[in-house]
Amino acid sequence: MRTAYSVETVRTAERALMAQLPHGALMQRAAAGLAAACAGLLRRVYGARIALLVGSGDNGGDALFAGARLARRGAGVTAVLLNPERAHVEGLAALRAAGGRVASAEAADGVLRGADLVVDGIVGIGGKGGLRPDAAQLARAASDGGAVIVSVDLPSGVDADTGEVRGTAVRADATVTFGSYKPGLLIDPAREHAGALRLVGIGLELPSRPDAEALQHADVAALLPWPEAESDKYRRGVVGVVAGSARYPGAAVLAVAGALHGGAGAVRYAGPAADAVIARFPETLVSAGPPSKAGRVQAWVVGPGLGDGADARQALEDVLASDVPVLVDADGLRLMSPDAVRDRTAETVLTPHAGEAAALLGVSRERVESGRLAAVRALAERFGVTALLKGSTTLIAAAPGSRGHHTVRVNPTGTPWLATAGSGDVLSGLTGSLLAAGLSGRDAASVGAYLHGLAARELGDAPLTAVGVAEELRGVWRDVAG
Repeated sequence: MRTAYSVETVRTAERALMAQLPHGALMQRAAAGLAAACAGLLRRVYGARIALLVGSGDNGGDALFAGARLARRGAGVTAVLLNPERAHVEGLAALRAAGGRVASAEAADGVLRGADLVVDGIVGIGGKGGLRPDAAQLARAASDGGAVIVSVDLPSGVDADTGEVRGTAVRADATVTFGSYKPGLLIDPAREHAGALRLVGIGLELPSRPDAEALQHADVAALLPWPEAESDKYRRGVVGVVAGSARYPGAAVLAVAGALHGGAGAVRYAGPAADAVIARFPETLVSAGPPSKAGRVQAWVVGPGLGDGADARQALEDVLASDVPVLVDADGLRLMSPDAVRDRTAETVLTPHAGEAAALLGVSRERVESGRLAAVRALAERFGVTALLKGSTTLIAAAPGSRGHHTVRVNPTGTPWLATAGSGDVLSGLTGSLLAAGLSGRDAASVGAYLHGLAARELGDAPLTAVGVAEELRGVWRDVAG
């Protein structure tokens, strides 16, 4: 599992460690890891031309000490100092002693034009807002030069705690971060600026409760529901699906497809698209009556393609009045009563995309997309639910007071090809099936998003369909389980 901690937490851990170490030892650890990562990105170190963009903080010191190590290995290293009078004194001395050179910001264009690799040490993890004009100009020049760009700890100009980018920021090919991942390295839009991530351990002791985490195969495998020898379809969990309409019967088919591949023992469908569902999935248990009369279920999925008529509203109210976990998506998010959601005693999972989240929170879509972490936390807090915010990075925040509420989960498996009609319906059915199998809202949403994204990746870097994603779920389930 990748865990990420806030700037305050990391700095507290750094101060505690520095108090136990000789002066400068912690920076030397970071510089050694940075130099090794840079060397790995070069065809050869000897004779390589390396430019350091050096600000006034500790990141600048890390860059200078790393540059000194690379210079001793025969690289031609030049440091461009944004604030010469505030540059790290010992780091600068080490670079010069190793044969490195120093250039002013005015001479940066020539230095960057000939560089094979650029080290971004402009701003540290405490930076807020975009880069200042002089630094922004250097960032643009570095990108235009064609060199490999490596950021120190995080790309300069992004917010380490939130993943927000409020102006010009460095776009790195790789980011070498120290001690811990920071939330901004995992969450868009900042994640797009970070490139490949490399974590260098420097000996920090961090708390057991991170601010963000990203599950990996082993974590997901441990959460997957498995039938036992005495299991039957009811013990494995039955998920109910209320989706589709005369206009959107396909939404019902896709939600059922996701549910059938999600681990539950049976799927009950209640709605007007029963003929379409049975034609595609004859194993589905269908009902023409209201959801409450459909039979026993352990969880409900409601909303995809439901429409906005009186029948849709009544079906949604019927589901929300139940005493089992409920996942609400798509049209259900528009129709639901916030009070009916807040008053539920069983778990509720909301799965909006950015536009739907914006409507629920009463803000612009742009605000949600630029501040995804704040948005998913606000959804969980305001409605008392587990919130799954779909998008370029899918985020999951648990309901207030529940286990893991402090830690937002970041799904690492998504792909832009999932931005296609019906893929969210498949995710809803899949996640609802995991709820019915007994997973908590947080775990069901996390595992569902992980498998969903992985299924899309398995289909390759090419256009895909929602049906194709659903059909791929069985294979990725098997792969994750090992």
